[in-house]
Amino acid sequence: MIKFLQDLIQIESLSPRDEGCFDIIEDRLNKLNFNCERINYLNVENLYATFGDKGKLFCFLGHTDVVPTGPVEKWTYPPFSGHIEGDLLYGRGTADMKGSIAAFLESLDEFFATNPNLNFRIAILLTSNEEGDAEDGFIDKIVDDMIERDERIDLCLVGEPTSYEKIGDSVRIGRRGSLGGSLKILGKQGHIAYPENVNNPIFSASDVIVELKNTIWDNGNAIFQPTSFQISNIHSGTGAKNVVPGELDMFFNFRYSTESTQETLVNEFESILKKLNIEYEINWRLSGLPYLTTEDNLKDVVVKSIENIAGYTPDLNAKGGTSDGRFVAKMGTEIVELGPLNDTIHQIDEHIKISELWTLKNIYTDILKGLNSKLS
Repeated sequence: MIKFLQDLIQIESLSPRDEGCFDIIEDRLNKLNFNCERINYLNVENLYATFGDKGKLFCFLGHTDVVPTGPVEKWTYPPFSGHIEGDLLYGRGTADMKGSIAAFLESLDEFFATNPNLNFRIAILLTSNEEGDAEDGFIDKIVDDMIERDERIDLCLVGEPTSYEKIGDSVRIGRRGSLGGSLKILGKQGHIAYPENVNNPIFSASDVIVELKNTIWDNGNAIFQPTSFQISNIHSGTGAKNVVPGELDMFFNFRYSTESTQETLVNEFESILKKLNIEYEINWRLSGLPYLTTEDNLKDVVVKSIENIAGYTPDLNAKGGTSDGRFVAKMGTEIVELGPLNDTIHQIDEHIKISELWTLKNIYTDILKGLNSKLS
């Protein structure tokens, strides 16, 4: 498993390119008699592998692409070396999420070695563009095509890094929605020495920001944190020090709970602008709807497996960002997310503990066994 993970890490699969990860994954799945299919859209590569012909469909969902390394010289070891130092394996993608892919493939080897009488179907769906822009179409398009063919993923395990202090201490059973936008606040450009002749959009923006920052959008619930609003970028100015600009651009995002909707957030946001008499232009972009797994088939098996292998009960929550689970959710699929620790993802010196990866593999194997019993 560790050698295989090193091989994956050494492939520089910067989003949206797979660059050969699927080749070595497919080779391994072929040896387990999986039926492997490449489903590519535009510049996005996808691998869909299936095994079995009866029962509910259980799918492991993941991605082989990684984010850029940042300054290479700041890494302790080269980011695509897969260097091992003691119990630590360094490299971009170790935790997010090539480590969980390696662990799941190892769990399949172990599971099939027991010669089970399989009571469910198994699928693996991997993409090369989870970290990038979803507009090119990948998992969402595949899911739409499956729905059109009347196919359905019943149970889905997403290998995203969900753990905090120890493997399996945190499990996602839902995700918040993501609603972003670009706001242009319009003013009137003019000479900085003649305030009577200008309308400064920067001052208008300051009023808007205070109002938005202090707004309670909802209070969340037992699973979801309250909806949060954040601003990621503000730009204004003409480049001249003595000119008041005529407009300001602001990029923002809501991560919202099931207590809010796209419509309620848009209405409240724009009502604040109107209350402050702001002249504006706005473009909204919905990246993902919130979802929550309420059925207990997969959820119970995952919790039991963590208890069996790790000896503690995980926290079930909907924290973190979005994941590709949001696309599968439209099928009415039971979705649970479980993977490595997330403390170094997207950072310089991303790494994973080898001992913890073996624990994750053991949990994955127990999940497969548990599903085979539960779905019999």
